[in-house]
Amino acid sequence: MKRITIILALALTSTFNAQADTLGFAVGQYDIDGSHSATDFRVDYEYDTSIWLNDLKPWLGTQATTDGTIWLGGGLLYDWSFAETWHLKPGLGVGYYSRGSSDLDLGYPVEFRTQLEVAKDINPNNSLGLAASHLSNANLDSVNPGVEVVTLYWHYRF
Repeated sequence: MKRITIILALALTSTFNAQADTLGFAVGQYDIDGSHSATDFRVDYEYDTSIWLNDLKPWLGTQATTDGTIWLGGGLLYDWSFAETWHLKPGLGVGYYSRGSSDLDLGYPVEFRTQLEVAKDINPNNSLGLAASHLSNANLDSVNPGVEVVTLYWHYRF
């Protein structure tokens, strides 16, 4: 577990030294059905480099809740500009999960995060977005309740 944390910390540190595109900050509700709800905080970093397809970008992220749940990971997202100032951003990532003091056990330390965000550019460097995401271990364990999260994002482009 310490090894995974160190590797992810180094990856995040090296990210801030790279020429990157967007830093996103978010706050929202973890477990929107309310049975194990907590406030969700996120910091995501989107690279400016497309992979395989135009606008398919790698990202790294960290997520923490007020009940001690932590998720650290990364993946790919597609930044589709469907109107002049509007973006649709579906994404998929995988990462390390620790439940902290939450009563909700997602069943496995590896969890996948799928997310769909709609964002609007406020000016060339800033945008606001609303995202719905789902964390699940994709049946890597017999316990796989999954959790839904709704967040409000502020993105800053470098």
